[in-house]
Amino acid sequence: MHPVLLTLVTYLPLIGALIIFFMRGSHEEIARTSRWIALWTSVVVFGLSVVMWSEFDPTNTGYQFVQQSNWFSAFGVSYHMGVDGISLFFVILSTLLTLVSVLAAWQMVVHRIRDYMVAILLLETTLVGLFSSLDMVVFYCFYEATLLPSSMLIGIWGGAKRIFASLQFFLFTFAGSLFMMLGILWIWNQTGTTDIPAIMHMSFSPAVQAWLLLGFVLAFGVKLPLFPLHAWLPDAYTEAPACATILVSGVMSKAGAYGLLRFCVLMLPEASHHYAPILMGLGVVAVVYGAVIALSQTDIKRLIAYSSFSHMGLIAVGLFSLTPEGIDGAVLQVVSHGVIIAALFLCVAAVTYRAETRSIEAFGGVARQMPCLAVLGMIFLMANIGLPGTGSFVGELLVMIGALKVSFWIALLGGSSMVLGAVYMLVLYRRVLFGQTLKQAVSAMKDLSPRELAILVPLALIVLWMGIYPNSFLSVFDPTVNAYTNSLKIAKTTQDVAATTLLENHNLIIR
Repeated sequence: MHPVLLTLVTYLPLIGALIIFFMRGSHEEIARTSRWIALWTSVVVFGLSVVMWSEFDPTNTGYQFVQQSNWFSAFGVSYHMGVDGISLFFVILSTLLTLVSVLAAWQMVVHRIRDYMVAILLLETTLVGLFSSLDMVVFYCFYEATLLPSSMLIGIWGGAKRIFASLQFFLFTFAGSLFMMLGILWIWNQTGTTDIPAIMHMSFSPAVQAWLLLGFVLAFGVKLPLFPLHAWLPDAYTEAPACATILVSGVMSKAGAYGLLRFCVLMLPEASHHYAPILMGLGVVAVVYGAVIALSQTDIKRLIAYSSFSHMGLIAVGLFSLTPEGIDGAVLQVVSHGVIIAALFLCVAAVTYRAETRSIEAFGGVARQMPCLAVLGMIFLMANIGLPGTGSFVGELLVMIGALKVSFWIALLGGSSMVLGAVYMLVLYRRVLFGQTLKQAVSAMKDLSPRELAILVPLALIVLWMGIYPNSFLSVFDPTVNAYTNSLKIAKTTQDVAATTLLENHNLIIR
C-alpha cells in the first residue's frame, strides 16, 4: 500500500493536461491526439483508483495511502494527503465519471477540443485532490481550483445562456467558499494547525462551533446545493454540455456533501446535533420543492436538474440524522446518484442531440425508433426513483432508517422523494418514449451507437451491482462511519443530548 498510488491518481491527469496543452501541429492532428491522450490518461487513472480499492483495508478505520511533507511548517500547514473508507469512493466516482465525460465528448464536442480535454483533466486532478486532502489549507486550494475548469466547461461549450450560467455558478461557489476560508483561518489562529486529523481530536466551545458550522454550511450548502442556496443549479446543469454536466452534477455537487460530512458532522458534532433539525428540515424542503418544480418543467435537462436537487436534499437528511445508518445511506446515495444522474443526462443528450431540441412537447414514440435507449433509460429511471434492486433503494432505505431514529415526520417527508420522483420520472418517460404519433423530430432518429452503448451499459451494470450486492460498498465505509460516530467525542455529545431530552421530559411530566 504505497502512498505513490494516490499521488499518481491525483497528478497523472495534470500531466496529461500539460502534454495536451503544449502539443503542436495542425488543428486536426491536435484534436485527434488530444482525444486519445485524454482517453488513455483517464483509463489509467480509473484503473489505478480501482487498484486503490483492491488494496484498501476496510478493517483499518484510519487514513491509508498517506503522504505528508512540509509545506508552510512554520505556520502549521503541511501537504498531507490520504483516504479513508469515506473518501475512497468519492475518488473512484471522480475517476469513473471523468472517463465517461471524455468518451461522451467524442462526438458532442466539435470545437476547441484540446481546451476541453485540458479542462476535464484539470478538473479531475482538483476533485481527487479535494477528496484526499488531510490539511484544511490544501483542501481549500483544491476546492477553489475546481472553479476555473468547471466554469470554463459551462461558459465555453454550453448553450445560449452559458455565460450567465457560468458566472452565476462561479459567484455562488466563490462567495460561499469565503465563509469556509474565514472558518479555517479562525481554527488555525486558535490551534496553530490546519491538519484535519489533529483538529478532529480537538474541542471547541458550543458558541464557536455554531459560528463555524454556519460558515461551513454556507460554503458546502452552495455546492450541494442545499435549499435555498440552489439558484445556480438549474441554469448550470441545463446550459452545460451533457459531457460536462456529468462531472458538475455527478461529482462536484458531491463535494458539498463530502464537506458537510467531514467539516460539520464529524468535526463539529455538538453544533451539528443542536442544529440538525433545521438542516434536516431544509433537506426535506429541497426534496419536496425540487420534485414539485421538476413536474412542471417542459425542458428535459431542466427536469433532470431539479430531480438531482431533490435527491441532494435527501442526502442532507441522511448526513444530519447523525446516525451510522443515515450517514451510511447518504454516502451510498452519493455514489449511486452520481452514476445515475450522469447516465440520465447522457440518455437525455442522446435524444436531444438527434432531435436538436430539449422541449418535451417535441417528442413522442421515441421507443419505437430507439429500443436500446428505452431499455437503458428505464433502468436508470427506476434507479432514480429508488426501485428495489438498484443502489438508490439501499441508500434511501438507510437514510430513512437513520431519519426515523430522529423524527417520524422527517423520515416520512424525506421518503416522499420516492413517490414524487416516481410521478415526474414516469410522466417524462411516458411523454418522451411512448405516444401514438411520431413527431417529425423523432421519425429520423437512429438507436444508440456502439460508443454510446459502451458508455451506458457499464453504468447500468454498476447501478444494478450496487442494488444487488451493496455490501461490496458498505463494507468499505461502514467501519469508518461507525468509528467516527462511536468515537468518544461524538458519543459524549449523543449522551449529553439524550440526557438533556430525558431531563426535559421528566420536568414536563412533573408539571
